[in-house]
Amino acid sequence: MPNLVTRLQQAATSTDRGVTFVCEDPNVRMTWAEVHDQAKRVAMALQANGVGVGDHVALLGPTSRNLVITIRAVWLAGATVVVLPLPMRMSSVEAFVAQTRRRVLDADTKLLVIDEQLAPFVDVQPGDPRRIDFDTLIADAADGWEPPSEDPDRLAILQYTSGSTSDPKGVMLPERTLLANLDALTTAGKLDQEGPDVFVSWLPLYHDMGLVGILTTAMAFGNELVLAAPQDFMASPSRWVQWMSDFGGTLTAAPNFAYVLAARAMERLDDLDLSPLRLAINGAEPVDTAAVARFVSAGERHGLRPECVFPAFGMAEVGIAATFGDPLTGLQTDTVDQRVLETERYAAPVEAGSEGSRSFARLGRPVPGLEARIADPETNLEMGAREVGELQLRGTSVTPGYYHREDVTAERFVDGWLRTGDLAYRVADEIVVCGRIKDLIIVAGRNVFPEDVEVAVAQVEQVRAGNVIAFGCETGPRPGLVVVAETRSDAADGLRHEVARAVKETVGIAAREIVFVPAGTLPKTSSGKLQRSLCRDRYLADAYRVETGAP
Repeated sequence: MPNLVTRLQQAATSTDRGVTFVCEDPNVRMTWAEVHDQAKRVAMALQANGVGVGDHVALLGPTSRNLVITIRAVWLAGATVVVLPLPMRMSSVEAFVAQTRRRVLDADTKLLVIDEQLAPFVDVQPGDPRRIDFDTLIADAADGWEPPSEDPDRLAILQYTSGSTSDPKGVMLPERTLLANLDALTTAGKLDQEGPDVFVSWLPLYHDMGLVGILTTAMAFGNELVLAAPQDFMASPSRWVQWMSDFGGTLTAAPNFAYVLAARAMERLDDLDLSPLRLAINGAEPVDTAAVARFVSAGERHGLRPECVFPAFGMAEVGIAATFGDPLTGLQTDTVDQRVLETERYAAPVEAGSEGSRSFARLGRPVPGLEARIADPETNLEMGAREVGELQLRGTSVTPGYYHREDVTAERFVDGWLRTGDLAYRVADEIVVCGRIKDLIIVAGRNVFPEDVEVAVAQVEQVRAGNVIAFGCETGPRPGLVVVAETRSDAADGLRHEVARAVKETVGIAAREIVFVPAGTLPKTSSGKLQRSLCRDRYLADAYRVETGAP
């Protein structure tokens, strides 16, 4: 297997394809050969700043040409990339600064490359690594680069998990692991088999889907890439589908919430051509089958092929891709009896649309090089078909562990299997994920999945879609289900009644308490995932006392 640097060199010289930075104003396009040539010179600048083979380089900055070139330059210098998250919301600046310093120090960073506009937020303290801003590093570029020695065990990426259920941890991705996953996803996704693929992405480069699934794949295989920044999409979600139309995008990826926003945008826009799109990957958070249906319906008049919808399962611990379905087969679902699922942890099949039913997206089979099994979380014994247990993975793409966290590594691996923490079951040879073990809400002997509650509440008018958190609370005189939702409305009493009704109709259990908070209040990870455990902690600390109330 060629090493990472060799892959990058081969891709740069074998094609005239490249990357269009729509995150720049005006747009800038560079071929991968041009990116590679500049990255070689920046690799020399990194070495002049003390970076050697095996060192860790942390990068903190928005999506830009400089960030992309520097990521590549770190690998050309034989070093490890640590891309640091940006703050999701400006109200979280203090938490962002504290988390940034913790990650920089935890990663044993040799050099911090930082955007000059972010530098004032992250003050220098004793013990911090040397730092330099992107513009200065790029200006210091020099000739004379020589490729580093081959070492398949050298860390390519130290990917910090998003921290949706716990403190972020550094996932180690050696070159052999990273390349195995890149090969697996290109094979399973049949990339370039229908002609040259054009990737379109606004995903953050500090998240595994954006960094590995999109950018590194495009770099290593020479795919055409149209790259935007997350803030470009969030400021105007219609831009995403407009970029796909303008550049003939064939592949894109995003969490489920983005497809909800894209559907709304497509209903307003005219003159789009989405017919080239063949893979619209939906992952990183639970797939809402109703939201996917709305996306397909809204895209129909724009030439969107329904079969392009591509639910998948992935995680940082395997690079990115874990299970893929067959391309161009569209959304495949499995409908089960919700009561049986919650009380017996068994996915009993029922007719779609029948009373008390729940539909889940089928997420395909393990990508080449990976195996999957469903095991009892307590005994670790493998379970039978349709029995709900923990999804576990092993194979060539699986991380060797967590940086400086032997305790977590030992906890997450058992007999060579990675414990994902996700609840799932098998249908034939396909995987269906139905929740997170840590997020399960146990009420009156039932295992209630918070996603069911959150999706239902998000449909209530004046509740902000994608900004609802449900969790169980065992403290106080009335243990039970708590819902916290961001809202645009001041009519709390009437809205509370509507939310309470939605909860009861969906899961058959009354909410113990419903909490309304202003927009931008709910805690989220750097990749936009809801932080249920942190929200619960804040609730218990009375942080939301002003707007609480019983339904």
